[in-house]
Formats: sequence, C-alpha cells, structure tokens
Amino acid sequence: MNRFWRTAVCVLALSTALAPALSEAKRLGSGGSSGMQRSLPSKSTPTQSAPAQTPQQAAPTAPMAGAAATGAAAAGKRSWMGPIAGLAAGLGIAALMSHLGMGEAFGNFLMIALLVVAALAALLRGYEAMIRLGAAVGPAHYARFHNTATCGGIGAAVAAAALMKLDRERTVWAIGHAVSLAGGLWQCRNEPVATKHLHVAEAARRGWQAARYAAAGLPGPRFILEGPQGFFAGMAPDGDPQQVLAPADDWLIHQVSFKPWPACRHTHPAIDAALALRAGLGGQQPLAVRVRTYADALVFCDKPQPRTAAEARFSLQQAIAVALREGPPPVSAFAPDALAVHAALRALVSVAADPALTTAYPAHFGAEVAVDLAGGQTLTARATDAWGDPENPMDAAAVAQKFHRLATTAGVPAPMAQALKAAVLALPTDTAPDAAPITALMHQIALTQTRTG
Repeated sequence: MNRFWRTAVCVLALSTALAPALSEAKRLGSGGSSGMQRSLPSKSTPTQSAPAQTPQQAAPTAPMAGAAATGAAAAGKRSWMGPIAGLAAGLGIAALMSHLGMGEAFGNFLMIALLVVAALAALLRGYEAMIRLGAAVGPAHYARFHNTATCGGIGAAVAAAALMKLDRERTVWAIGHAVSLAGGLWQCRNEPVATKHLHVAEAARRGWQAARYAAAGLPGPRFILEGPQGFFAGMAPDGDPQQVLAPADDWLIHQVSFKPWPACRHTHPAIDAALALRAGLGGQQPLAVRVRTYADALVFCDKPQPRTAAEARFSLQQAIAVALREGPPPVSAFAPDALAVHAALRALVSVAADPALTTAYPAHFGAEVAVDLAGGQTLTARATDAWGDPENPMDAAAVAQKFHRLATTAGVPAPMAQALKAAVLALPTDTAPDAAPITALMHQIALTQTRTG
C-alpha cells in the first residue's frame, strides 16, 4: 500500500471533519473537538492507597527556507512545539484555511473539493513545514509566543505555494515573506479575549498572501530562519535551527495528535486520569481532588472560577469536575450554563506542578489525579500520555466517533455525515483519488447549511 496516499486519505478525512466546525470562529483554538464515549486510556490505571501523602547551533551555508521548501518526508521525536499535539491542531486549521482561499471558503463547503488530489500533497507539505519549525523553536519562544501564529504562516505559505505550483525559488520567497511577518503574543491568554482565534486566521492569511506576493515576483528573504536577524535570532533564542532539517523516516503528520475532549490540550491527561477513577467512586462524593501535572498546564489552565465558555475550556478544575461527575466531557459541559452545575465539585479540586511530569514534558503530556473519600480511602490514577497522542493513540473507531461529534456540532445531518465518512474511507490508498463523490456530498452539505443558516 502506498504510504503517501494512505497518509493523504487520513488528512482528507481530518480536514473534511474539521471544515464544518471551522465555520464559527469561536470553535477555532481549544474548543473545536467533541467528547465521546470510549474505553478508558490504557495508560491510566486506578489504584487504591492509604490516606493521601502529598506526593544554538551554527547557521548552515544554504538557506534553511530552501530546505523547508522541498517538503521532504520525515518524522522525529517531539520537542518544543507546544508540542506537536497542540501545535498541529492549530496549524492544521491554518493550513486548511489557507488551502481553501481564506475568507471566501469559511462558509463555503464546496471549496473542500480542493482538498482532494493535488491539494492533498499541498496539505501534507504544509503540515511538514509547520511541524518542523514548531518542533525547533524552544521553550523560550513558547513562553512568549503562540506558535500556531508564529509557525503557522510557513505551513500556509508552503501549502499555498504548492497549490499555485510555484518553483523552488518562489516558494522560498513565500516562506521568507510569511516568516518575516510572524507574530502572536501570548498576552491574549491572560485576558478574556478572542485574539487567540485571530492568530489562526492571521497565520493562514499571511501564508496565502505571501505565496501570492511570491507568485507576482516579489522576492522574499532567503535566510529568514537562520540569518543574524532572522526568526531564530529574534524569536527563538534557545531554539535548534538544525531540527528543521533533521532526518526522519516518514511524514511528521504521523506524529500529530487527536484531541478527544473539547478543552485545552493541557487538561487532557488530567481528564483521562479522572475518567479512570470515576467508576471506582461508586457515587461517593469526594472530600478533595488533587491534580498534579506539568508546570505549563498550570500556566494555561489553573482557572478555579471560570466565568465564560472560553475560560471553562482552559480550566483544569472544570474539566476534572465534569469528568468525575458526568464522564467523558461533551461540548456542553463547558458552556456558561454548566459552570454553576459543577461549582461545588470544582471547588474541591486543587492543582500543583509535579517535577517529574514537568521534566517529561513536552515529550509526554502527563497528569495524576487523587481523590480522597470518606473513611480515609484515596483513589489515584496517572496518565503518562494524553489519549490521542502517538504514545497513547485513539483507535479508528474513536476517531470516527470524533468525526461524527464534530459533524453534529457543526449542524451536518447525520445521514450526510455518515455518507461523507463512507466516501472518504472508500478512497483508494494506492492511486490518486477521484474527487467527484466527495465534491457531490460537500455540495449537498453546503446546500443544507445554506437552507438552515
């Protein structure tokens, strides 16, 4: 079976599933996934215990942007990309939006037809470029910058350049323009604003426009990544430029993660651990719930009193309360009217950074949840890796269920969603797929959305 087409079919399925949900800006970022019923993560095992104890490298002579432009297939271990798990979710959206022609395509499902055949290769190349740069930026970059915004432009530029059939030189120009204009400061996560969503749209717009400039003959800087006043020097002081070119055996898209829960990825390992404990509670009310996880999860998600849906999706306390009380969290569990429902249990949740889990991050997104019960009993579960990461993958059935949850949330009728999934799964894996069945289905969905919109 041809590895390229098997990957392409997987990308098409993901992109088709995501596209309807992207029609609302509020679903960009952390809240675009839907929860699902499932078996518990294999790496989260509940145990009973006694009452709880408080437990720069030199720049190369050839332009790095030129190497990125080749879209060479490769895969490597995860590094400071936020990680690939969180990065690729946002960057995949940015690439998709760029492929679809930005604004015009947001509400137009017909444009999804572009994702088949030629655009599949473009999307894979965009992923490759974005993930490689994201993996190389280093922790100092991620501490200040949203890497979907900073690294998303290169992926959108590479994908757009491929769609435009730009030659190597003009693809390098497109990368130069896109990276030179990179931005996206994390201050937005400290305030109740929607700027993070704009980061995604802007990354896609920037990459698409950069490719258009290059196509028109406007040269871009060739050494924008590794030059003395380039990306790494200015925005990633402890990054590793050579990681952009690191050899690997396969497309890096195989290292990205699925998000099963509709909350910030940093809450997911704690959700997994809480779900592993839920059955053992037997309906008992916890006296206290203690969460230990890596430090970055607290930076993003220590919000004991969320006031909005956006804050709820970034609240470890809300996520754990929902998982213990209801089980696998649906989108509605983070809506404003759900906050009061879980307030009492949420108040029992305390969070702390765990040195070992912090050291293991970002190669592993881990968490431990301990629940104290009456009579001195404590239940404890630990998730070494978040469900959906390559180290703890979702199976095909769970991914399909995620697709249907996304489609339902986006208002796609169930029969159409089922037909679309069947059409994607029926695509050949060893030859170029025929766009006609997908195009016809997307046309029907577009008409349905227009009538119900």
